[in-house]
Amino acid sequence: MGEPQVADNPAKKGNWFKRFKSSLVPVTIAVMAIGLIVLISGSWTAWSGARVVQTTDDAYVRADLTPLSTKVAGIVASVEVNDYQAVKAGDLLVRLQDADFSAQVEQAEAALQSSESNLVNNQRQKELQDARIEQALVGISTSEAQIAAAEAGIDAAKSSEANARAALAATQADVQRTLLERRRQEALLATESTTHQTLEQAIAAEERYRGQQSSGEAEVSAAVAQLASRQADLNRAKAGLENSRVQVEEQRRQRAVLDSQDLVLRADIAAKKAALDLARTNLNYTRIVAPEDGIVGERKVRAGQLVSPGTQVLSLVEHQVWVQANYLENQLRNIREGDPAEIRVDAYPGMVVHGEVGRIAPASGSQFALLPPDNATGNFTKISQRVPVKILLDDTAGVMGKLRPGLSVVATIRTRTGE
Repeated sequence: MGEPQVADNPAKKGNWFKRFKSSLVPVTIAVMAIGLIVLISGSWTAWSGARVVQTTDDAYVRADLTPLSTKVAGIVASVEVNDYQAVKAGDLLVRLQDADFSAQVEQAEAALQSSESNLVNNQRQKELQDARIEQALVGISTSEAQIAAAEAGIDAAKSSEANARAALAATQADVQRTLLERRRQEALLATESTTHQTLEQAIAAEERYRGQQSSGEAEVSAAVAQLASRQADLNRAKAGLENSRVQVEEQRRQRAVLDSQDLVLRADIAAKKAALDLARTNLNYTRIVAPEDGIVGERKVRAGQLVSPGTQVLSLVEHQVWVQANYLENQLRNIREGDPAEIRVDAYPGMVVHGEVGRIAPASGSQFALLPPDNATGNFTKISQRVPVKILLDDTAGVMGKLRPGLSVVATIRTRTGE
């Protein structure tokens, strides 16, 4: 009974070892797979971003494409270029009929000339007004001189009147004395106590002094009249002075009015100049010229077509091109401005264009989309974002003229970590 048990134990042990050995390989494979998955999921991003060479095929040739539109309404007179024609900066592309705008310019020029003439006329009026003010000031000086002369004449007339009255008083005393002497001689002649000759002498003296009295009275009257005349002259001179002062004040006020008109006219001239500039600007808008060197796209208008402001007439593609490479966010870790880049163009197999990183966009491309995604709503699925990188190209191989905006390329950037 004991021997069979001894024989069974080794068999059982061998079976268990076989079972363990057969299950060890799958378990090991499973553990390695799980470890690999954990390693890849945890370090893939770091490994991918740490590579020296970063490549993407989400890259395209870009250039400045300028849509040229009309600024004013009008009828297209002529289209001076053909589709896809190369042009230089300043070349005439489209011309609108400009008869209306030319007339507006002429009208604005005439209005400006009229305003400038009004200003010149106002300047002449100011000069005339200054002459009137000077004339009024001369009138004041003349009136003041006349007042001084009249006052001096009054003083002289008063002196003459006083002298005449004094002389008249002396003459009246002589008349009174000779009258008494005449009467005394007449009384003496009545008593024959005097002679006729003496009486006649007394009468002659009395009559002589009476004549002098009449002359003195006339001189007094003349002196009084002279004094009154001088007083009238003084009053007239004072009135003239007041009138001249009023005239000066009135002329100065008129001068101030002209100064105000001068400011109004200058403001009007400024407005007319602005209107003329606007008319000339609108006239210039009838000529649409190339802002830069480039190639014309497809023409949108034809001669005789009525266009309104904002109508696109054509597009201009500038010669300067670059590459916009949209790199995944985990590829940007070591990319810096100035890193060398190589561009392979799908349209030209084997062509390699060299360049360097010019700029890195400040946000991912989704942020510049017309409808940016809102990950805060609905079911969320994480998607690696792409950030545009601008690559400036070298034209050492003369390939710039072959590249066209929109062409697909493969961009490869060698980061500085590989130096």
